Amino acid sequence: MGTIVCQTCDATIAYFEDEKVTTLYGKCDCCEHDNEGGEKE
Repeated sequence: MGTIVCQTCDATIAYFEDEKVTTLYGKCDCCEHDNEGGEKE
């Protein structure tokens, strides 16, 4: 079983079938909206 976890807030986004235990990192919907206006430097 695999898990997709948000790299920003560590929330579990989804599960997927896999032969071994796997953790992938992505961004959840609430974290994606934070950066829509462009990143500040």
